Amino acid sequence: MNVGRLSGGAVVVEEAPDPVAGSGEVVVRLAACGVCGTDLEKLRGNYRTAGKIGHEPVGVVDAVGSGVAGLRVGDRVFVHHHVPCLTCEVCRRGDLTFCPTYASTNLDPGGFSDRFRVPAENVDRSAVLRLDRSVGWEAGTLLEPAGCALTALRRVGFRPGDSVFVVGLGPVGILYGLVAISLGASWVAGAEIAPLRRATAVRSGFAAAVDPREPAALDRLVADATGGRGVDLAVAATGAPPAIALATRLARRAGTMNLFGLPESGGTLGADLQELYLRGVRVIPTYATTEREIADVHALLVGGKLDVGGIVTHTVPLARLPEAFALAGRPDEAVKVAVTGPAFGPGGSGPPPQTP
Repeated sequence: MNVGRLSGGAVVVEEAPDPVAGSGEVVVRLAACGVCGTDLEKLRGNYRTAGKIGHEPVGVVDAVGSGVAGLRVGDRVFVHHHVPCLTCEVCRRGDLTFCPTYASTNLDPGGFSDRFRVPAENVDRSAVLRLDRSVGWEAGTLLEPAGCALTALRRVGFRPGDSVFVVGLGPVGILYGLVAISLGASWVAGAEIAPLRRATAVRSGFAAAVDPREPAALDRLVADATGGRGVDLAVAATGAPPAIALATRLARRAGTMNLFGLPESGGTLGADLQELYLRGVRVIPTYATTEREIADVHALLVGGKLDVGGIVTHTVPLARLPEAFALAGRPDEAVKVAVTGPAFGPGGSGPPPQTP
C-alpha cells in the first residue's frame, strides 16, 4: 500500500505492508485526509513534535480487532490521532490536550496512508467517530481543525455576543470564525494577505476580511464595529510574529488574545508587554482538540448550524502527495487541500472540487 512520510526534508510516498488490526484495534481504509498547516511546518522543520504527518483522516472501517464494540466493517468514520490518558494531574484539571502522553498516541503509519491502524487506546477513548451520512468526505477532513477552534473558544471563555477578529485566514482561521458564528458571536471579521482566502472567509460568513498591510483600513473596520473599544477576542491563527503582535493590539481593555496558530520556533511575543499589562489583555495559548469537541462539531454540521462548504478547494490523490503539500503552501491558489485515498468516491461527498 501507499504511505506518505517525511524523509530527508521532503515528502515521499513509499510502499509498506498493510496494517493488521490487533486486539481492541481497527484498520481504516482512507477516503481523505486534509493537509494541515502543522504538516507543512513539520516539513519545514519548524515543529518540535514527532514528524508523523496526516491527522485529519476520514475513511471506511476495513477490519475490526477482537474486543471492539460499536464499530463494524464498512462504517464511515473520522479518526482522531491523539488521545489523553484521562488519569494524570493535567487531565484531572481538564486540560486534556496538554496531557504529557497526549502526543505519544498516534495512527500507524499515519493519516496519509491507503490504510492505517488505530491503536486500542484511541478506539477505547472514542477517537473513532462514526460519520453521519450528511457529512461528506471533504467536510469530514475539517472536523479536527474545527474541533481545535471549538476547544480554543471554550478554553478562552468565549460567550455568545462576543466580537471576534481572526488574524490569519488559512483554513483553520476561517473555521475558527465559522465556529464562533455558530456559537453566537455578534461580529466576526479577519485579516489575511492572500486575496483568495479573504474572499473565501467573506463568502463563508465573515462580516469582512481585510489586508493587514493596510492598517488604517483595518483599524477603521474594528473601530466602527466595536465603537472604538476593540474586540472581545482577538485570535492569532498564524504563528508569524507580526500577526501575533497585531492580535494583541486589537483586543479591547480586559479582552483576550488567543495564541492559536503554531508560533515560529524560537519566536517572541513582539508586543509591548507594559501596554498589555495596563490594558489587562489576557494572552491564552490553546493547542489541539479532544474527542468531545470533535463530536460537538460533527453535531453542528449535522444540525446545519455550521457550513464548511467551499473551504476544501482541491483534492489530490495520495500517490501525488508531494504535489498536495506544494499546493497547500501556496495561499494564493488554494485554501484547503485534501489528499484522497482508495475509499474516496461513492458514499462520500461526490466528485472532488478541483484536482490540479
